[in-house]
Amino acid sequence: MASPLYAFLLSHETHGLQLTHASKGLVRFRLRLAACHLNAAGSLHGSVAATVVDWAGGLAVAAWDLRAQTGVSVDIHVSYLSGARLGQVVEVEGRVDRVGGSLAFTTVEIWKVDGLEEEEKGVEGGERDGCVVLGRHTKYVRSRS
Repeated sequence: MASPLYAFLLSHETHGLQLTHASKGLVRFRLRLAACHLNAAGSLHGSVAATVVDWAGGLAVAAWDLRAQTGVSVDIHVSYLSGARLGQVVEVEGRVDRVGGSLAFTTVEIWKVDGLEEEEKGVEGGERDGCVVLGRHTKYVRSRS
């Protein structure tokens, strides 16, 4: 996480961000929401969700073929479907839809995780319970010639 913004929002040490799955073009993480992730109404902030879509889309591209450089964003579209509150665990899934010679297309979903109490420290267990955010992310990537 070279970006200071990613380090602030997604640090393992601060927020317990945990990788739960990685395979070709697919990554999953879990994160317990902290105050820095929330808006004034106490729900996941839209700008944080958009940042997560950007970050997870890039990681999915990296997982596609283990490239070090994942390109720059061309387009990000974020649909906010519901909210998530302080202490709630969310699961982030980033997957590649297609990687071509110059563009990569990804889908990122953020889901609430049900069955974990706010007082619990870990993020393991529980089941997905409602999509919070649906994002589409297009990146300009250089051909790997």
